[in-house]
This record gives sequence, C-alpha cells and structure tokens, in this order.
Amino acid sequence: MDLPIPVRRLFWDTDIRAVRWDRHREAIIGRVLASGTWADVTWLRRTIGDPALREWILQNEGRGLTPQQLRFWQLLLDLPRREVDRWLRSPSRQVWDRRTAP
Repeated sequence: MDLPIPVRRLFWDTDIRAVRWDRHREAIIGRVLASGTWADVTWLRRTIGDPALREWILQNEGRGLTPQQLRFWQLLLDLPRREVDRWLRSPSRQVWDRRTAP
C-alpha cells in the first residue's frame, strides 16, 4: 500500500521509497498518531479502523504520544482509565513527558 502524499511528509528523515505498510505498519501508525494532522489521522482510522488503533495503543502503552494525545484517544477509543493513568505515572515516561516542561 502506498502512503498518501500528505502522510509521506511525516517521514522526512527516511527514504520514503523504502517505507512499506506491510513492513513498517507499527512505525507508520506511531508516526501518524504522534505527528500527523487530523487528515492524516482520519486516513489512518479509515485504513485500519478504530479497533486496530485501540489495540496498537494498548500494546504500545501509549508510547510516543503526549499525555494530551493519550487522553484524547482514551476518551475516543474507550481505553481503560486505570491503564492510561499507570502509563502516565511510569517514571521512565515522566522523564520523557517533562523534557519540554518549564
């Protein structure tokens, strides 16, 4: 599957000709969720569906997503609040999340 042209721009640091859905699905999902526009996210949701998106977030424990993004998906995809709270309290995650805090 070819990525839509707007989604390709998210892979500015990669040879886009080498990016393939069947080989890089996990990375594509993560990049779109973390850095994509709403149009990019809409494409992703149409492509894999919300159940698969929910499963990806659960399997990856929200890694790569900001706390705000994670809370958004928690509401939209009915992610378990206790799990999301646990992910956000993780010491290793807090170091990452606070990297830009004043």
